[in-house]
Amino acid sequence: MGKPVSAAHEHKAADVHAEDPNHWSYTGPKTGPQNWSRLNAANTPCSEGKEQSPVNVSGAVGQQLAPLKFSYGMSKLAIVNNGHTIQVNIDPGSWLEALGERYELKQFHFHTPSEELISGKQFPLVAHMVHKSEAGQLAVVAVLFKEGKEHPLLQTHWERLPEEHGESRSYEERSFSPAGLLPGNLKYYTLTGSLTTPPCSEGVRWLILKTPVELSSAQLARFRREFPFNARPVQPINGREILESM
Repeated sequence: MGKPVSAAHEHKAADVHAEDPNHWSYTGPKTGPQNWSRLNAANTPCSEGKEQSPVNVSGAVGQQLAPLKFSYGMSKLAIVNNGHTIQVNIDPGSWLEALGERYELKQFHFHTPSEELISGKQFPLVAHMVHKSEAGQLAVVAVLFKEGKEHPLLQTHWERLPEEHGESRSYEERSFSPAGLLPGNLKYYTLTGSLTTPPCSEGVRWLILKTPVELSSAQLARFRREFPFNARPVQPINGREILESM
């Protein structure tokens, strides 16, 4: 397995789960999503924003959108339990081209159940792959999971999950490609949205892959042992257009 070494919480600027100075959570009458905006003035978009995420994807308009182009390199395995999710930080050099923009992959992390719904259907898990452009714009690729066969990339990660909140583990000798998370079919839905955690900042380009990948029931149970529930409720569309690649 290799011995883990301490790793700093990298890529904080592009972290969908950037820590708020006040405690917040996914449940509870005081710190749950309905009160995020009351915990800190910076969280005002959580209640007042008009382009919030996640959403229930329905009524998408089919268009001939440019295909997503992933150019993901190898990265050492660096895993963080940030108290809200399991996050994997990515070494520089992995890129996404989407809708005329180029973004670098910074990290990916997981939510159970999926934060996004597709025509009212919720999936047991979703990976959010967080990218950032040179201009500072964020693009998040959502990879949905359904129960089925064991996922090989997840298995190598799950065997090394940090179990303490705030704990980081880095395995210098273990490298992998984040492309192992992606399905074979890369058609997608897209819309503008926000971070799904405080401060709920808007201006995020969401790219939700239409084809789910599989994980085993044992893998799902292993993640839920650390985080039984970490999904924000769906937010109003408020007239936003959702496009679907054909």
